[in-house]
Order: sequence, then C-alpha cells, then structure tokens
Amino acid sequence: MKTYNVVLLPGDGIGPEIMDVATKTIDYVAQKYNFGIEYEQKLIGGSAIDKYNDPLPEETLKACKSSDAVLLSAIGSPKYDALPREKRPESGLLNLRSGLGLFANIRPVKVWPALISESSLKQEIVQNVDLVVVRELTGGIYFGQPKGRLQSENGERAFNTMTYSTMEIDRIARVAFELATDRKKKLCSIDKANVLDVSQLWRERVIELSYNFPKVELNHLYVDNAAMQLIRQPDQFDVILTGNLFGDIISDEAAMLTGSIGMLPSASLRLEGPGLFEPVHGSAPDIANKDIANPMAMVLSAAMMLRVGLKENNAADDLENAIDKVLKDGYRTSDLMTNGKKVLGCREMGEQILMSLAAA
Repeated sequence: MKTYNVVLLPGDGIGPEIMDVATKTIDYVAQKYNFGIEYEQKLIGGSAIDKYNDPLPEETLKACKSSDAVLLSAIGSPKYDALPREKRPESGLLNLRSGLGLFANIRPVKVWPALISESSLKQEIVQNVDLVVVRELTGGIYFGQPKGRLQSENGERAFNTMTYSTMEIDRIARVAFELATDRKKKLCSIDKANVLDVSQLWRERVIELSYNFPKVELNHLYVDNAAMQLIRQPDQFDVILTGNLFGDIISDEAAMLTGSIGMLPSASLRLEGPGLFEPVHGSAPDIANKDIANPMAMVLSAAMMLRVGLKENNAADDLENAIDKVLKDGYRTSDLMTNGKKVLGCREMGEQILMSLAAA
C-alpha cells in the first residue's frame, strides 16, 4: 500500500475546525482506494507566534520541505496587527511560499449549479463560468528589493519595488500555457504594459513563449479592463495569467463570481517537490470556535491535493462529488443559507459530506 506524508497546518481562527473535517474525508477515501496518509501537524501564523514568536518556525519549514504535500487551513488575526510586518502571521505564509519555491498559484473558479442563485451577478452572466487564475507567487512587488520606509524632506516615505526577471515570467507563463492546452486552449495575460516597464517585459516574454504553443489563443488585457470584464462577461475567460499583485486582486474578484469565497480551493506549486493546498478564504477569527464555519473549500482543497499533489484522481473525484451532492440535497452553512435550505454547522456539514461519500 502506498503511503504519503502530508504536513497539516491548521493555522488560526476557523482553521483547526475545518481541517478536522477535511482530514476525516481524506481518511475515508484513502481507506476506500487503499492508500495511506501519515499526518504531521505543525504550527504557522498566529499559533506559531504564540509559541515561538515566529510566524514560520524552522521546524515547520523543514517538515514541509520533506513532505509529499502540505495542507493549510488559514492564518491571521487582528490581535497581531500591532506587530512589525515581518512578525505578523501573513509573513509566515509569504516565507513558506518563498521557502518552498512555490511560484505558481492555481485557483479554479467554477460555479456550482446548486449555488448559481447565490452569486451577486445575474444567473445568465455566471452560469457558464469555468476559469482558472494562474498567479505568479514568489516575485513581483511583494518580494522586490529595495523596499522600506525612510524620512525625507516631505515627511516619511515608503516604497516597494515591482520587479520580474525573464526566468520568473517564462516559468509561470509556461504553467499557464500548458494548463490552457489541456482546457479550452484560451489564455488571457493580464498586465499594465501601457504604464509599467515590468509589464512591458512581461508581455514581451509571454508573446515570445506563445510561439511554442500555437494551438493556444493568446490575448492581453490591462488589469483595470480585466477587472471590468470579469464582471461584465466572465465566461469569456478560460485561463488567466498574471503577476503577484494583480493576481492577488483578480483571483479574489473571480472568487466572488461563485457566490461565496468559502467554496474555492487553491494550489501553490513548484516545478518539483511538495505543493501547498489551501482554501482561498481567510481565518475568520470572529466566528472561530462557534461551529458555524464552512468547511467545503477546505475539503475541496484536500481534493486538489489528492488530484494534483498525490495523483489520486479517483479519491479527488469522490470528494468533489460529495460536495456537489450535499449542495444539491439542500444543505448549507450559514454563509450560503437561503430560504428553503437546511443550515448546518461546521461539524454537521462534515458528517453530511461523509454520509454522501458512503452513499456513493
């Protein structure tokens, strides 16, 4: 029997609650398809700060590097806002991505048929949405140097540097082209080439690489127009390629097309080695330990881990089908609740997903 080593990072807020649901579903499908999972739980974010005064302890990064996959819930809390930036929970996540070399963030955005009425847009606009955002994750303005704050004659001045090399652009663009090749063969690259030198290089490199993928239709949009087009006609997109800053914004905007950010998984990948799989939503500390969190994005992140990270496609299919079934059967968590549906808490939703797995 094949056995995988998976590092669990429950993190902060609702993280431990939804992680508990996810691991139970993983264990169920692992038993069904005869593979093993050995879990190693580590601290990151606020929980690591509380114990080690470090949002990413060295032992956490070391365990992640030696794993087959990393499953993260969520990090962050307002209680840490007064800390220096490098000591906040978010820095732990950025350092984990950088430490693992996770340069490609993959966010699938697909409307679940049972939730189509929950979107803030009209049904006819979102009903055919099925896209993927490919975001560069370890470069750009979040990691560029120099950065900092200094005193000037006009008072304090803060600055960050947006920078990309040809290597960084080429490797993320190749991921997007290969993904588009396996989908509808449409790729939209988003930049700000009319203003930014770094975006001009980005566009030049994407065009150059496109000659290696002649079957993929490539087009370009400035980020402001792309943000508008995502609302006006989102089904025109298949694979969206963009840098770190623009991708951070565009992917969250795309997430809300589905009606709830609580339904979306993501994967952060490198060329070889363990990937990081996590829900798009945050740690929601205001509802932590109240048993009302939505665990479905966490379960779908587990499905992504099984499919992309561990190549256990049948097990991933089962988890996704179980989510589809509970939604079709009218079960909802409070963030998705509408008239005529049955609201469940986090633990109850997990039990319902397990029941759907057993009935399959």
